[in-house]
Amino acid sequence: MLKRHISLKSLNTFGFDVEASMFMPVADTEILHNVWKTNLLTLNSPLILGGGSNILFKDNYPGLVLQNLIAGMEVVKETEDHVWLRCGGGEVWHNVVMHTIRHNWGGLENMSLIPGTIGASPIQNIGAYGAELKDVFENLEAFDMWYGKMVTLNAEDCAFGYRDSLFKQAGKGRYFITHVTLRLNKKPTVNVRYGDIAATLEQWGISKPGIADVSRAVIHIRSSKLPDPAVLGNCGSFFKNPVVSKETADALCTAHPDAKRFDQPDGTAKLAAGWLIEKAGWKGFRRGDAGVHEKQALVLVNYGNATGAEILSLAREIVEDIQIKYQVTLEMEVNTR
Repeated sequence: MLKRHISLKSLNTFGFDVEASMFMPVADTEILHNVWKTNLLTLNSPLILGGGSNILFKDNYPGLVLQNLIAGMEVVKETEDHVWLRCGGGEVWHNVVMHTIRHNWGGLENMSLIPGTIGASPIQNIGAYGAELKDVFENLEAFDMWYGKMVTLNAEDCAFGYRDSLFKQAGKGRYFITHVTLRLNKKPTVNVRYGDIAATLEQWGISKPGIADVSRAVIHIRSSKLPDPAVLGNCGSFFKNPVVSKETADALCTAHPDAKRFDQPDGTAKLAAGWLIEKAGWKGFRRGDAGVHEKQALVLVNYGNATGAEILSLAREIVEDIQIKYQVTLEMEVNTR
């Protein structure tokens, strides 16, 4: 049912007090077909919301907001080694992760506690601690809002990159992702390459971890570093870790031996955006109700009544400062509206 002038405060994790001119919950694909026939999708700049965990509203949204509430999880294929799990786009990501761990299906454990929904996960090609969605992605089903029909897209179609995809580039605003199918391992091997996970497991005395142990370690690490959006408005990591040339990384590490870098197979290097921001002195910074989290410099926070414009202004100051001090360009991970 179409609603008008609906508050989005509880539907974005920054907690910005903004409203949508028009709002419609979508629990099945039939709703999308019916709405498309009315021309609402072509005339009103539709915005799709999942958990609202990766969006920054600068002001009220003047168009139509569609909230993805499509539910369900089902095994659609199974072999001796793998299982294919089809999930509704409105399912909470972490709930799906916990479902797979209960069945000992490996592949998602390193991405435990990432906020948001399944439908939003391909847009960012979400990832954490050495794992990305593309590693387990089989395909997705989406409603093409340009042509009013359902389509199925595979990994190649989605053009996954580092926190990037078709849906942030040429396909931006075109697709409503209704279902995502994941290919999971029935005989999982764990990935503990990232030091924090290995150190946590060692501290707990776990020498032969399973996927449940890895998930528990990731949850522990994330909970200790990242603020709960229900308590302090934020969208998690605000900036991408910048990927730079080997020469740029070498120069930075020569000047700052404590800099964090992760060399990539293609010869580039990924730098830790949080380290750069903290090193530049922004950690714990606050102006009014807009600030940088005191424990994790990668997270910008709303202490209560900050506006999206104020958070965005602070982010741009940080980007400019990092460029001046380290000749590295930070890119925002969050979507602005």
